[in-house]
Parts: sequence; C-alpha cells; structure tokens
Amino acid sequence: MKINFSRHAKRRMKLYCISEEHIMTVLAEGNREIYSLRRFIYTKDVPGFKYPLKIIVEEEGELLTIITAYPLKRGR
Repeated sequence: MKINFSRHAKRRMKLYCISEEHIMTVLAEGNREIYSLRRFIYTKDVPGFKYPLKIIVEEEGELLTIITAYPLKRGR
C-alpha cells in the first residue's frame, strides 16, 4: 500500500513534531473509526505526547492519503 502525505498533514506534523514513524505506529495499532465514505480516523496514545494522536486518512484503492495529524487535546 502506498502512503501519501498532504501538504496540510506535513505542516501539522512539523508543527507538532510528529514523525512518519509515529504515523505508521498509529495506523498499525490505533483505533479506527469511520469518518465518511472513504475517510477514517485513527487515534492512539503514543509515548512522548501528552495527548493521543489523531490522524485522518483517505483510502482510494491501494493509495492511502494522510489528510491531517495532530494531538487530540479534547480527550477521547
């Protein structure tokens, strides 16, 4: 599966010091919820962050696009 990062996601990752390894961990081990038809929300507690990370992705066949990623400051 190919993973693509949107420009918005890259900016959020830089702002909150989220690495690609953190993203891969959340995608592999995080809780998955349906956001819309092709979009999903992944959340997971990651060591080094005060709040769980939230990642919104869009799936199109074999392409996975990371829309945004940020610490979930409002709890779970």
